[in-house]
Amino acid sequence: MLKTLKRALLLSLALITPAVAETFVFTAIPDADETKLRERFQSVADYLSQKLDVDVRYVPVKDYAAAVSAFRNNQVQLAWFGGLSGVQARALVPGSRAIAQGKEDTQFVSYFIAHKSTGIEKSDSLPDAVKGKTFTFGSKGSTSGRLMPEYYIREAFGESPDDVFSRVGFSGNHSRTIRLVEAGTYEIGALNYAVWDSEMEAGTIDTDKVKVIWQTPPYQDYQWTIRGDVDERYGDGFIEKVQTALVEMKDPELLGKFPRSEFIPASNDDYDSIRNTAEEIGIID
Repeated sequence: MLKTLKRALLLSLALITPAVAETFVFTAIPDADETKLRERFQSVADYLSQKLDVDVRYVPVKDYAAAVSAFRNNQVQLAWFGGLSGVQARALVPGSRAIAQGKEDTQFVSYFIAHKSTGIEKSDSLPDAVKGKTFTFGSKGSTSGRLMPEYYIREAFGESPDDVFSRVGFSGNHSRTIRLVEAGTYEIGALNYAVWDSEMEAGTIDTDKVKVIWQTPPYQDYQWTIRGDVDERYGDGFIEKVQTALVEMKDPELLGKFPRSEFIPASNDDYDSIRNTAEEIGIID
């Protein structure tokens, strides 16, 4: 009888004692140099581990498409996406949600930059002089390095980039775009303004060789997106816990690595204009 009671007690304790949560994994689009990304997101992993009381791990990916694939395949449960990659990922994983964005991401812009040899000066509109020059986007899946720059190129000239420029390439990330235009490999490039501003502050851009010639109108961009099934794996209310942890991230040093002044709540509806633009120019169906 005593053994039976002990077994019943142990079984009841097992039922009411929560299991040790599995590791919570996140990734991010590789929009800058790998060293900078590892430093930034390892800090985020440490912060989230403390706030969520679970083991949190950051895993790097090689490109934007790999970030979307990892999210789709449940290899990661959370991702720092650009506007376009977030739209693509959420379309592949029903129930997934945009939960936070940088305050600056509500008014994001792209810079068009030019090598000094072009002689192109800064303008309030996209200069006609860029026509016939060589041009590089960032990644093919980048909102600020491809989607919105292409949208504004088409709006300005009524033609596709291939018809406007003599040669069009894809650098892979924003930092690489700067380096290629700085070296004269491409005469014109388009990139995320925050990466340019961050590198300017760090003194890593040779302004005798490259400069900003135009800034796009503002649009929505980066966001944290989470899978809709994480509550089933990590406990009821876990999505809200992650959102709260991100919004309550106040450490200036950690925020400065993005760089963002703060994170604010976001929703899927915030990115309808990104989806519509991508559909309009044929990047997504």
